[in-house]
Amino acid sequence: MPSTAIWRLLYSISLRGAILFLMFTAGSPFAIAQTSKPLDGKPWDLGVWAGGGFSVPGGTKDTHTFNGGVRLGKVLTGDHLGSFLRGNFEWSADFMPVYYVWQPAPAQNTYGAAFNPVNLKWNFTNSAHTVPFLELGGGVLFSNHAVPLNTSHVNFLTHATLGFQFFNNDRRAFTAGVRYEHISNAGLTVPNPGVNTVQFQLGMNWFR
Repeated sequence: MPSTAIWRLLYSISLRGAILFLMFTAGSPFAIAQTSKPLDGKPWDLGVWAGGGFSVPGGTKDTHTFNGGVRLGKVLTGDHLGSFLRGNFEWSADFMPVYYVWQPAPAQNTYGAAFNPVNLKWNFTNSAHTVPFLELGGGVLFSNHAVPLNTSHVNFLTHATLGFQFFNNDRRAFTAGVRYEHISNAGLTVPNPGVNTVQFQLGMNWFR
């Protein structure tokens, strides 16, 4: 199956799953009423997620990605600022045992694993049910083939994410986000064209 067809199938499945989940959580008679603001008490953040996307101008073209991972984070502060800017600061780390890259011929598609030890996140906590966030982060990607062609099996990841956490009780949220991610070997090899991608992510987070 061509890589574009695989990506469209994965995107369709993810989008339908998100719609069904939102319909369930919005109308479920088992939803638990919230008794406090989200993220009170500087909780730990445990999450699972999956996502994927496509390359955009500024790097290697015709490249698609799919990845999935687990997250461990910690809300480090109470709420600060006011009005719609009110929020708290969170650190997290992601381990991605699945990071697949579809590359244009003659490059080979590649499987890899990645680790992001530094994600810096601001949670906008003005709402009790929908908590937007902005995140900056980065890490390293190891792959079994060079990404892009004739470069390196080791690359560095940097990203910026805009996301939303939809809480259906005090400590559980469905998460959806759009991530801009840059893949580059930081000069380990020459040339270093890099890959710029836009990725869509879906996940579930528990705050304890």
